Amino acid sequence: MARKIYRGVIKKDRKTKVLCRRLRSGDIALIAHQDLDELAAQELVEKGVLAVVNAFNTFSSNYPAGGAKFLLQQGVYILDMVGENIFSRVAEGEVVTIRGEHIFSKSSWLGKGRVIKKEFLENSIPAAEMNLKKQLDQFVLNTLEYARKEKDLILGNIDIPEINTAITGKHVLVVARGKNYKRDLRAVRYYIKEMKPVLVGVDGGADALLEMGFKPHIIIGDMDSTADVTLKKVDDIIVHAYPDGRAPGMERISRLGLDARLVSAPGTSEDIALLLAYEKKARLIVVVGSHSHMIDFLEKGRKGMASTFLVRLKVGDRLVDARGLAHLYQGKIKWQYLSILFLAAIFPVVILAVFSPLVRHFFYLLSWRFGLQ
Repeated sequence: MARKIYRGVIKKDRKTKVLCRRLRSGDIALIAHQDLDELAAQELVEKGVLAVVNAFNTFSSNYPAGGAKFLLQQGVYILDMVGENIFSRVAEGEVVTIRGEHIFSKSSWLGKGRVIKKEFLENSIPAAEMNLKKQLDQFVLNTLEYARKEKDLILGNIDIPEINTAITGKHVLVVARGKNYKRDLRAVRYYIKEMKPVLVGVDGGADALLEMGFKPHIIIGDMDSTADVTLKKVDDIIVHAYPDGRAPGMERISRLGLDARLVSAPGTSEDIALLLAYEKKARLIVVVGSHSHMIDFLEKGRKGMASTFLVRLKVGDRLVDARGLAHLYQGKIKWQYLSILFLAAIFPVVILAVFSPLVRHFFYLLSWRFGLQ
């Protein structure tokens, strides 16, 4: 059987989340993403990519990374392990062709990789699940080791900056870029409209709020995955810096002519967002798209979750995690319910027609006008 040929414009970036901002439907995405996570795969699919070419191993069996499976379920072709040299061999915007294991430009052969198929994943997932037990042991040790170094997060030795947004006594909704975060955000949209919480976007989480028609009040993060238009709309920007004070994100903020506060701390930007809400005396903290288990952190390239563990110990009495909320109930409207609703609505009209002389006269004139009398 002849192999299917995939042809399209190639877009490339070593950071998948940055690449997704430039992708268009029908593009071929060139990434360098070891063990592709499901969130990245979801965003690639949302952009309508035709195929994904990965310089690295998309599924190494170190743990059950969900990206490859999701792409295949959505019909996206995967060619991986083509090597990093391909980044220098092909130009952004060039038209390329994929035939089986090979990728070509108009003028030359670019490289060879491995085609990821359903059968490969089915055979590899059991080994990945076995390796997960080893990963768990090391993950726990790393978490305990870093917990000692990051204990200042829970002891209150992090300098929380003054901000323009009032938080005291209010609900705060923190949106992070976690698995299915957009779906969970849609599930709480009525809560947002009714309670009007302070909206905090963790990097690209702020874009999701804006896409749904909600203006984020605060953005916290390293500023590598938030759109310029979003940054220009918020009231407060907080750049998360490394513990030694380095903050690459401040260069982008300065380039845009915006003002920002700086927080130097270990851990994730999501942790800093929760601490900010807590220290500013939020009444309730609701988090969407949170990273809360080992697979989440392995997919982010982190070897432990000490900071998140410590922060949740501190803020837990005010915290509500909305992760997976969209899956809690997915009921469908049944026809019998619609029929009952229709009958309930029309019943007063029928009663009015029977007992009101004016309504009876109106129907008499209507029938006379159309020759029914």
